[in-house]
Amino acid sequence: MTDKNVTEPDRAGLKAVLEAGDVRLEPLGEHHLEPLRAACAEDQDIWQVYPVNLLGDGFDEAMARFDQLDSWVRFAVIDARGGKVVGCTNYINPDPWGVVEIGGTYIAPSVRGGIFNRTKKKLMIEHAFASGYHKIEWRVDTRNKRSMAAVLKLGAKQEGVLRQNRVTWTGYRRDTAVFGMLQGEWAG
Repeated sequence: MTDKNVTEPDRAGLKAVLEAGDVRLEPLGEHHLEPLRAACAEDQDIWQVYPVNLLGDGFDEAMARFDQLDSWVRFAVIDARGGKVVGCTNYINPDPWGVVEIGGTYIAPSVRGGIFNRTKKKLMIEHAFASGYHKIEWRVDTRNKRSMAAVLKLGAKQEGVLRQNRVTWTGYRRDTAVFGMLQGEWAG
């Protein structure tokens, strides 16, 4: 049985400039790369729980691999107060059935927590829903307790754990917690 009222989401519409308060998300361009490299270097330790390494030579390798992905809509995260690139985030694998993942996110320690991070997430969630997606997913390394808590605080539900489903750049076989949020569950 199909629902004739369901329309395919607007994948192309995901790629847009999003802005509210001090947060600006711009489609990632070449001019963002060196400032992003500097932002990634502000937290040397966090990369141990990421699947890729965005430090030193790892940055160039990872960006080259990301450039080959046509299933990601990539953004530079900018602190609009001074125009400084402070991180990156992505819509991952937006599908024609209305599900999209938000992930591959890094923001510098100076803007973590508080209103900046919440505003960034709100922009992405609301834009995805406005573009016709009915479900948003997050996939987080189970060692990253801070990120898992942040996703739950948004109102997402943990849907399970994928055991040893990814090998990170360090060779670690990570367990991935999967979270989901349906459009009707978003409280803003």
